[in-house]
Amino acid sequence: MARTYSRNYLLLSTAAVISQLGSQGALIASAFAVLSTGGTAADVGFVASARTVPLVLFVLIGGALADRIPRHRVMVAANALNCVSQGAFAALVLLGRAELWQMVVLSALGGTGQALFGPASEGMLLSSVDGEAAGRGFAVYRMAVNGATIGGAAVGGALVAWVGPGWVLACDAASFLFAGSLRAFLDLSHVPEREPGGGVLHDLRDGWREFVSRPWLWAIVAQFSVVNAVVVAGQAVYGPLVARDHYGGAGPWGVANAAYGAGTVIGAIVMTRWQPRRFLLAGTLGIFPFALPLMALAVPVSAAVLTASMFVAGASVEVFGVGWMTALHQEIPEEKLSRVSSYDWLGSLALVPVATALAGPAESTLGRGQALWASAGLVVLLTAAVLCVPEVRSITRRVRAGEVDKGAVDTGEASAVDTDAGSADAEGPLGRSG
Repeated sequence: MARTYSRNYLLLSTAAVISQLGSQGALIASAFAVLSTGGTAADVGFVASARTVPLVLFVLIGGALADRIPRHRVMVAANALNCVSQGAFAALVLLGRAELWQMVVLSALGGTGQALFGPASEGMLLSSVDGEAAGRGFAVYRMAVNGATIGGAAVGGALVAWVGPGWVLACDAASFLFAGSLRAFLDLSHVPEREPGGGVLHDLRDGWREFVSRPWLWAIVAQFSVVNAVVVAGQAVYGPLVARDHYGGAGPWGVANAAYGAGTVIGAIVMTRWQPRRFLLAGTLGIFPFALPLMALAVPVSAAVLTASMFVAGASVEVFGVGWMTALHQEIPEEKLSRVSSYDWLGSLALVPVATALAGPAESTLGRGQALWASAGLVVLLTAAVLCVPEVRSITRRVRAGEVDKGAVDTGEASAVDTDAGSADAEGPLGRSG
């Protein structure tokens, strides 16, 4: 068990908790910063989308760089960019000089930093744990980060009301500085030196070949490109509308979202103890409950039932997330982890802005209830389709002479064993956090 919590793992976990605490508060603070300058709801959405667009555009480049340059250097550079952009954002707000175009540019810089950071971070985390204990390590990591997400949102909201959005943004900049300083001490001596390649485009093509050669991998990413999109649209657009029309306001919807967050923590705790042999199958089955909140909003059910459905969905996210990270850890060569992760990020994020933009027209055309039922139906149908992929059902936790067999699929070539040392495994999109 001691080998699970290596120095790199502890540094990565501590840094992730610190940056997540700051970032969750900053999400609230940036919206109120826009409103404090006289901005409209459309302006808030414009600033938020300015962060998403460069994240989608540059995430593949981030993955290629992270497999070419030592990953911790990419992470530190990305944290430095986020620190500077959030610090400038905070200064403008505190001085009362923030204009919409400045906030858009700084938000875009933040998204660029996240695009560089995400694949490098995921590759670093996946390579920081031992094969047998990987699942439990991932579950503990996710439990800590999910707790920080809940705490950061709660504390951030209170601080925005108490001291104003500018100071909360300044705290976020400081959290990036502190987290980046910790990540600078990551040890890459265990990672073999990368052989010189043919450039970034060559690396991207190589990563694409690795990605499409594995049906379980591209099938689940394709599934989640739609699942993430409809779930985000349902919760970000339809949820508040249903709360306004049927639950008497934002209060019950806030409680339901808190239940979702609590579910993620409880789910991660469960996954520190439960180690399914067919972890990817267990994770895929855990996607079906994602449809429950959409169905509850479509009816709509009572606020108590909605809250319960959100809790179950939050817990099921962790069942999938732990299984997904364990699959990447076991099946993907270490030197290609970040490139494969970047295609995962791209597929998971690409349709989210489209879905949220189309949510309003879909409601006008189909009606809100029908749009929600259709979204739930897509989750169920696509999950059932992924279960038809043989590798999703057959990939098995394997240990050979104390090491994980990277190509382990249940073909009978090596004996599959359950171990007591680990369990199965993470925003977000495909359940990751930053």
